[in-house]
Amino acid sequence: MTENGSDAPTDAAAAGQAPGDQPSLAIITQYIKDLSFENPNAPQSLSPEKGQPEVELGVNVQARAGDADMFDVELRISAKATHGTEVAFITELVYGGLFQMRNFPPNAMEMMCMIECPRLLFPFARRVVADATRDGGFSPLLLDPIDFKTLFENHKAQAMAGQQPMGTA
Repeated sequence: MTENGSDAPTDAAAAGQAPGDQPSLAIITQYIKDLSFENPNAPQSLSPEKGQPEVELGVNVQARAGDADMFDVELRISAKATHGTEVAFITELVYGGLFQMRNFPPNAMEMMCMIECPRLLFPFARRVVADATRDGGFSPLLLDPIDFKTLFENHKAQAMAGQQPMGTA
């Protein structure tokens, strides 16, 4: 009988690995590294006659290897809301997480840092942005879920295209 109380082999045992050799991802801590909210035209920007502003959103992910199996991943979110040419608000957030990753193959580490880690951080960063905009006098800015896999793939494709000689496809 196995540790989980069944006669079926665990995934680790089936793969010929000891349970301690399984890849593992743990969030050690999460934190706000930088948060900025600007409401440069208040109180005029808060007038109900203005309606909903147009919002331009930017998202970026950065990751750095630390000591041992530790990785610092930062999710950067910026939003600029305007009514025509008038700025309603600007908010910028750098939300970080310290992750411990063990037993991943080296070729999987970049994807873990750029896809899985920001996916885990996003709901918390989303709440910070929503709270900041609400506390700034606006309706909460509720960010749609982000497909970090597609974002990563697009970034890689752009980087590859930038490395190609001029005129090649």
